[in-house]
Amino acid sequence: MTRPLLLLLAATAFSQIAQAQQIQRQLGDFDFRLGTTSSRSMAQGLISPGPLGAFHGGLDVSHASGWYFGQYAPSMGLSENTTLRLDSYLGTRQRFNDSLGYEVGLIHYSLPNVSGNDSYALYGGLSIFGSRLGGALRNNPDNRTGTLFADLGRVPLLDAGITLKLAHHQLGTPFTIGDGSQVQSFSDWSLQLSRPWLGMDLDLIYSNSDLSGGGCEAYSGINTYCDSTITFKAQRSFF
Repeated sequence: MTRPLLLLLAATAFSQIAQAQQIQRQLGDFDFRLGTTSSRSMAQGLISPGPLGAFHGGLDVSHASGWYFGQYAPSMGLSENTTLRLDSYLGTRQRFNDSLGYEVGLIHYSLPNVSGNDSYALYGGLSIFGSRLGGALRNNPDNRTGTLFADLGRVPLLDAGITLKLAHHQLGTPFTIGDGSQVQSFSDWSLQLSRPWLGMDLDLIYSNSDLSGGGCEAYSGINTYCDSTITFKAQRSFF
């Protein structure tokens, strides 16, 4: 598998057409995007969350036929206490008309420096009037996860983009917490408001799960934290 370092070196092959946090180049029927944000495919809402402050980025290649593939690193493992993580995906997007389309694909989640942690997810969804509604099923020996995802696009009333995620996790082996009780499954969710401001991308994220107290020892979900949390992020593109 191509390491993220090679993806960064590939930037020298692209013209400096900056849009948001991406460099884009059109070559015939192929569209190349290199950036610090994930691509605009349905996979964007289903990649692994990255550790706060971690260096991240990836490459997306799409064809005029609707097929696309890419590799995104939520964390490149360059900073202290972070690990190299790769989300590789392959899918296709097709449109019935200007307001309706569908998308299906496969994501491979991996930690190249840690053996036995690979997993896969099937995903799919609909694009309706600029919004994307999708879901995914991810299966590995430790955790089976079903995720629902909605990207409602930019809402004029709030002047911000809205993204929602809801996931249910079924543990392969029940987790025993300190009081002797067991956690066999749990759910978690997040709501994100996003908007650009003075060249930066601002994100306000509310996340929570149905675990609390000692039950959070079993948490390994779509969010960074188990408990109810509000996170503010400000990111600025390097290019």
